[in-house]
Amino acid sequence: MDEIQRVASREVYRNDWMTVREDQVRRPDGSNGIYGVIDKPTYALIIATDHDRFRMVEQFRYPLGLRRWEFPQGTAPGRADVDPTELAHRELREETGLRAESMVPIGLLDVAAGMSSQRGRVFVATGITEGDHDREHTEQDMHSEWFSRSDVEQMMLRGEITDAQSLAAWTLFLLTE
Repeated sequence: MDEIQRVASREVYRNDWMTVREDQVRRPDGSNGIYGVIDKPTYALIIATDHDRFRMVEQFRYPLGLRRWEFPQGTAPGRADVDPTELAHRELREETGLRAESMVPIGLLDVAAGMSSQRGRVFVATGITEGDHDREHTEQDMHSEWFSRSDVEQMMLRGEITDAQSLAAWTLFLLTE
């Protein structure tokens, strides 16, 4: 089957974290259409584990109007293209203060393939050393805590952890342990 072809594209919005574009496309049958696409850089998500404990972060998620628990995750400043493992170490240290001896990649996630180009690399961090966090100004309301495996799974079942990337990363973790 032929692919959808981009005929034209225009940027409709840009900030330090993303761009939004509208693409004019031609479908395989020759008909025309449009796609709205959110472009964001690849992010790293880190499942930091210390024996049977897992580090989570909680922060206010403005679009939802709620505080949510999730695994540490993020992109490089200014949409920079950074080595995924380096980014994972940086994000873990920034958000939690943790340093990891080992950072093992376990999978790749597509955030919202119907509207965004963003992809995520999932890592398991072990050999943990505690330290001071180095959060960005926009993360000033964030805090982090250790949870047991049972607590993480119960929080998921109770709807306290609803971040799709964290839920998908947990599945990858369970499939690779």
